[in-house]
Amino acid sequence: MRFGFLLGCCALFWSISTATSIQGIQDLVKRRVPDQYEEFVFTLDANSNSSEVANDTYTISTLNGSIAIQGTSLSALATGLRRYFTDVAHSDIYWFIGNHLDQVASPLPRPTEVITGESIVPWRYHFNTVTFSYTSPFWNWSDWELELDWLALHGVNLPLAWVGFEKILLDVFRDINLTDSEILPFFSGPAFQAWNRFGNIQGSWGGELPLSWIDGQFDLQKKIITRMLELGMTPILPAFTGFVPRAISDVYPNASIVNGSRWEDFPLQYTNTTFLEPADPLFADLQNRVISKQIEYYGDITSFYTLDQYNENDPYSGDLDYLRNATRGTWQSLKAADADAVWVMQGWLFYSNSDFWTNERIEAFLSGVEEDADMLILDLFSESQPQWQRTNSYYGKPWVWCELHNYGGNMGLYGQVDNVTGNPVAALANSSSMVGMGLTPEGQEGNEIMYKLLLDQAWSAEPIDTETYFRQWTRNRYASSQHTEDELPGQLYRAWELLRKSAYNNTNLTSNAVPKAIFEPAPNITGLVGRTGHHPTTINYNPNDIVEAWRNLYAAATEEDASLWANDAFQHDFVDVTRQVFANAFLAEYETFIALWNSSSSSTTVSDSTTTTALQTHATRLTTTLSTLDTLLSTLPQFSLQTWVDSAATSTIEEYYISNALNQITLWGPDGEILDYASKSWGGLVRAYYLPRWQAFLGYVLGVGPQAYEASVARARVKEVEDAFQESGGSALGSDGDEKGVREVVQSVVLPVLRELGVL
Repeated sequence: MRFGFLLGCCALFWSISTATSIQGIQDLVKRRVPDQYEEFVFTLDANSNSSEVANDTYTISTLNGSIAIQGTSLSALATGLRRYFTDVAHSDIYWFIGNHLDQVASPLPRPTEVITGESIVPWRYHFNTVTFSYTSPFWNWSDWELELDWLALHGVNLPLAWVGFEKILLDVFRDINLTDSEILPFFSGPAFQAWNRFGNIQGSWGGELPLSWIDGQFDLQKKIITRMLELGMTPILPAFTGFVPRAISDVYPNASIVNGSRWEDFPLQYTNTTFLEPADPLFADLQNRVISKQIEYYGDITSFYTLDQYNENDPYSGDLDYLRNATRGTWQSLKAADADAVWVMQGWLFYSNSDFWTNERIEAFLSGVEEDADMLILDLFSESQPQWQRTNSYYGKPWVWCELHNYGGNMGLYGQVDNVTGNPVAALANSSSMVGMGLTPEGQEGNEIMYKLLLDQAWSAEPIDTETYFRQWTRNRYASSQHTEDELPGQLYRAWELLRKSAYNNTNLTSNAVPKAIFEPAPNITGLVGRTGHHPTTINYNPNDIVEAWRNLYAAATEEDASLWANDAFQHDFVDVTRQVFANAFLAEYETFIALWNSSSSSTTVSDSTTTTALQTHATRLTTTLSTLDTLLSTLPQFSLQTWVDSAATSTIEEYYISNALNQITLWGPDGEILDYASKSWGGLVRAYYLPRWQAFLGYVLGVGPQAYEASVARARVKEVEDAFQESGGSALGSDGDEKGVREVVQSVVLPVLRELGVL
């Protein structure tokens, strides 16, 4: 079956590979190593234009004094380039802190032996549809350039390309005589477009999506796609799903439409989206228009199309024939528009709505695509909730083993190092239709090592030795080419080994995603501790291990190598680990506070003066923890709310964009429908949003200032943050720590509080 799927992609690969050149890879080197790019020689293998799709290979060697990288594809060349930097030059490129490839010695070190690599799957995939809302809705071209270079260097050759799709829909709907006043109210704001594209929501609270935004994103998409192709990637473009503006029934009164289910208790004006049935001839017409419009704008660049119709929305009927016919109609519309079309679909629905999706219904649904090679399924949460096993490898459909890892861009330290190394290798041996490995995080926040690990595993036939991997990560992240492995402080290696064995090695899959700090959900006297599912707060390791890792990091910078305080990678990791130490300390302090309050003589008033004093002491520690954490987080832009807001404030109507951005990370909906789902431990947000909520809650519990603290208070806090930002010209979201460095804040502010909390 794997071979059958690969043959189905031959025509696509033939058209792309014949047009490839190494210029895109050379340009990447010029961008990232501008002073040394002439030291590299790249060669595409003579058979790289073969119509047969196969696993990629590369070799790295020294040739006539140059660093020679040879590969079977542009993706292989880019992967070989990164392998040279990580294994020979001991450097890398990173999220949040950017490019370190140019920090190596000049001239570059030459390989002392031939290094080879071979992928174990032909496809390496990246992006979840919702990543475009949780992470990149306000990205500019500079942000995308770093992202695309990161993807190329990590071997990704099959990325989603969602940006600017509203332009395609706008033009298509205009072509069938819908007016802008009927179309624009259908679209959602930038931070919520993913769920509009999924058909979960429609419209935008707080304002209408401007035409200027649609045009700007379309221009950005053209740059993104061009760069993807230059770097040897095959973009996955959106297809027509069937979700349409409600006014479609006025223009086409005989169209077969049904309304989707109400999603997450949103007001009806924002949900129950209108769905055009795939059996209706208008569906095929719109599908052809959408795909033809993209070919017109971008060129005939791909035959992969992402299309999800029932994401967290059950189909109109569970009848097996209905499900089969819905899929067949959609598949036929794709093939009519592009004879080589491959339908890419997230398998998330089979897990998230498993009460509806019985195996019988899944099989009927998938059988509507009568050629297995015409579909590619993303097993979205393979490391925790794999669906390929219960569906018999999706009944023969090709599929990709994916690491989800993260809900909503939450920031807790977390990983499953054993699962993401051993399980995909085992799956490949047991499923003939597995054709790829990839990343599907809801948001790209922290924990970058877990994502690198999975993509590197795609090039290793045996499970990666994670102890060795983490050690190399440590050396490459903190050292320059002048350092040998032993010249780095040993505490750095000990810190990351502690992290590898604890936070990054969860095996308790009842809590199977990145945990959030309990100060981020709305405060309560119950229900905050030990959560699992979409709002996990469970800590699956001994918190003392994180404290010990922190001690080692601090000792490395204080006792061994003071220059680490100026190292941007060390600063990032130290703040991130400190953030987790504070989150865990807050949890312990909260549990002590609640236990003491529950043991008092009354659950509504506290009469014993000793108990009252103790409760007030713990309450003060809780609020001090938050204010101190805020000061630390504000020292780096990647941990600051200001960065998120500034990225949104890019036009004359910035108030709409800022409100949209703030709503996502707080209320998530007009009235807090998914309150705190996408919460972030960001400087400015902790001080302006979480801290006042906890002050209101603690006052309520202690009886010194009763006040509600649920969604109504959250709404008020979001409005106050918005107003403060507008009135101050953008300066109100920072904190007193903005102009202080990490070292100064740690030594003058953080250490005393950690000692007071008994952490140190």
